[in-house]
This record gives sequence, C-alpha cells and structure tokens, in this order.
Amino acid sequence: MLTTLNTAYSDTRAADLAWALGREPLPALATLDLELAGTKIQLRLLGASHQVLIEEGRGLCSETVACIPGSSTPLPLGVAKRVDDWEYEFAARVEALSPGAFAGRAQELLALVSDHPQGLAGVFPGSPHAFTAMLAQYHEGQVHWRTWHAYPQDGQLVATRTRVGVRVGSGV
Repeated sequence: MLTTLNTAYSDTRAADLAWALGREPLPALATLDLELAGTKIQLRLLGASHQVLIEEGRGLCSETVACIPGSSTPLPLGVAKRVDDWEYEFAARVEALSPGAFAGRAQELLALVSDHPQGLAGVFPGSPHAFTAMLAQYHEGQVHWRTWHAYPQDGQLVATRTRVGVRVGSGV
C-alpha cells in the first residue's frame, strides 16, 4: 500500500534516527494491520519514521525507529535481545548514493513495497523520493520485516532488517 503522508519531515537526516524496543504505540500517519500465521502485526508510519507492533499469545513486542525527542539510543548497527519468550534481532545500515542511483533505488523500493500485500510505504510532501517503506513476512515460525528510510537531500538510504521468533527452549 502506498500513501502520501500529510506532514512535514521530522526526521530530516539519517543521523537523527534512534532505536527503541518496547515503546508504547506512537501517533501514526498510516497503518497496515496484518495477521500472519496467528501473529498480529501492525506496521505504522510515523511523521518521524516507523514503528512495528507484534502481538501473539506470548505477549507484545514493539520496535520504534524514529526521531525520538530525548532518546539516548542512536540507531545501532545491530542488536540481539531476549524480549520475554521472543528472540529479537535487528540490523541497520546507511547507504550513501549518488542522485541518479538514489532516484533509481527509491523508485525500485516504492514499486516493490506498494504492490506487496504485506507492504506499507509513505511518501512525504516535497519530494517523490522522500519516503519510509516497510515490508513484513512470516517464515519458519518467525516474523521478519524490512524498512527503508530515504533522505534524498543527503543521498542517504537507511535500511533495517528485523527478525522476531520464539526463544528455543521456551516451552511453547
């Protein structure tokens, strides 16, 4: 699903992004509710980037990657944590692209995500290449999602990859 986000950028640089696990739901500009193999997933586009909420019998898990006022946790390159009975893994990278390469990559990603039944993308006003996109999947008992945050003014694309699954030996 592709939508235009009726708000100004509030995370205007890749360096402004922060990561948080376990935050309460933040106000969203667009959402996509999914149920994959009994797991409820909500993809949320924020004016300040993204949030993913997962709910299952084992409990709740939330990931926020956004410009979070007062946050002291910058965007990490990688995280592996236990959250209740879940194993959580996160990875992020920042790509620096030339203007031509950036435009091509932006079009490719927006086409991929907007046509996918488990994808949500939002374009910010002012530039067709200023966007946040998210894509969720369920594979072998785990929820996976990828996100892309585009900063055309700097030629930067932030890509994240997350995997959440049941902890081995949790008895479930």
